[in-house]
Amino acid sequence: QVQLVESGGGLVQPGGSLRLSCAASGFTFSEYTMTWARQAPGKGLEWVSDIDSGGGRSRYLDSVKGRFTISRDNAKNTLYLQMNSLKPEDTAVYYCIKESIRGQGTQVTVSS
Repeated sequence: QVQLVESGGGLVQPGGSLRLSCAASGFTFSEYTMTWARQAPGKGLEWVSDIDSGGGRSRYLDSVKGRFTISRDNAKNTLYLQMNSLKPEDTAVYYCIKESIRGQGTQVTVSS
């Protein structure tokens, strides 16, 4: 079955960086658009970014444009999210999503 396993979260100071990874299995990764979304405490799920199957087209939430970069390695069945210049408002659980299926998430906390 489809499995999505996120990693790379943690506690970082404002202005810092993190790189999230999502290891995918159980489907043909290279055939699907993949998405990162996040859920802050007490809030709903928020779309952050997505990337098409070949990695040639990506989109971003306005508030993360210029700071986050989505990428994928289809040979490794892995999705990435490079997050730079992190802000406290980026604090959330980040999820990797394939269509309606998401992983368990990885916590990102931005705090001094």
